[in-house]
Amino acid sequence: MTRRRVLLLSTVHPATDPRIVYKIAPSLAKEYEVFCALPHALPNVAGDAITMLWLPAFQRLYMRLLFSHTLLLWKCLRLRPQLVHIFVPELIPVAVLFKWLGANVIYEVQENLYKKFSIKTFNNNFLFQKLFRIFDHYARKHFALVLTEDAYLNEYDKLTYPAAIVRNYALLSFTDQYATEAFVEKKGPEISYMGVISLERSFDIIVTALAALKKVYPDFKMHLFGSIRISQNEIEKLPGYREIADNLIFYGYADQKTMFPYARRAVAGIALLKPVADYPDSYTTKLFEYMSLKLPVITSDFPLYRDVVEQSGCGFCISPYNARLLCEKLQWLIENPDQGRQMGSNGRESVERMYNWASEESTLLTFYSALHRN
Repeated sequence: MTRRRVLLLSTVHPATDPRIVYKIAPSLAKEYEVFCALPHALPNVAGDAITMLWLPAFQRLYMRLLFSHTLLLWKCLRLRPQLVHIFVPELIPVAVLFKWLGANVIYEVQENLYKKFSIKTFNNNFLFQKLFRIFDHYARKHFALVLTEDAYLNEYDKLTYPAAIVRNYALLSFTDQYATEAFVEKKGPEISYMGVISLERSFDIIVTALAALKKVYPDFKMHLFGSIRISQNEIEKLPGYREIADNLIFYGYADQKTMFPYARRAVAGIALLKPVADYPDSYTTKLFEYMSLKLPVITSDFPLYRDVVEQSGCGFCISPYNARLLCEKLQWLIENPDQGRQMGSNGRESVERMYNWASEESTLLTFYSALHRN
């Protein structure tokens, strides 16, 4: 029997995006012929069952519209996929073409841009916002939707086609494959940070807390994996930064295959977000990744996060503005390794029971199956 052809499209996500490349694509490949077009896509990064299609990478939206979308159409229209899954709203006009050619289209909402525009530093002028609203409302009427958060249903409440919530929980098989820990002689405690580095994600608070921690543990190291959304000039002006600059290791955006071995050695994983934009309504996926790695977590005291962390007993929820408390929690974890390990085990157990990709994969495949039966 010929497998139905699925095309996964993004002009923004990196070639090793964990949700698209390591979760969605392999899950779909169990039942479909999968093609995945991403910026700088790497052959076989997601396995031989998935065909990766290379696209150029541009930060500016107008460059993507001029070049990435043109190449995407040239490469992908001839595939004639039965299902097209787009991951960014700028691809809605492209998806319309595929729909006219007979494909079912899935529009994935990964952030609430109606709230997120308030903190975006790129591609955020009035024209782009206006076009987004037009295309987004078109998609609500003409496409099926995948939402990554339950709270997004409050915004996307009047839909013509079916919708499914497919959360971005941890993929345990991937974690266990790449989080192997080689022996490394440590001179001091290590701390892990995975995610975008920005003031909205409390980098200023983290710096202040670590400057205080250094007075007690001068040899600590913090591994920071993620794109930096603050200028170097702003970073150097942060109170305490010069004192701890030698303790911080910035890797930039990295594949999880690279991040996880470092994170596994840490005494804690930090995921602090300030209550701006859609952050209080959205899980930070790093929370579940830290838990899967058996790391105690220190995250924001949003009710959504408290429900996970406090019920699991896997770490601390604190104010994302309280540097003193962050320092105290880090020091406590360093000085109480047995309790820290128990928190890590608690978090891992919760992921195994509730916060893992297996249940989300089932939802995704059921949703796809219902679409192509219609």
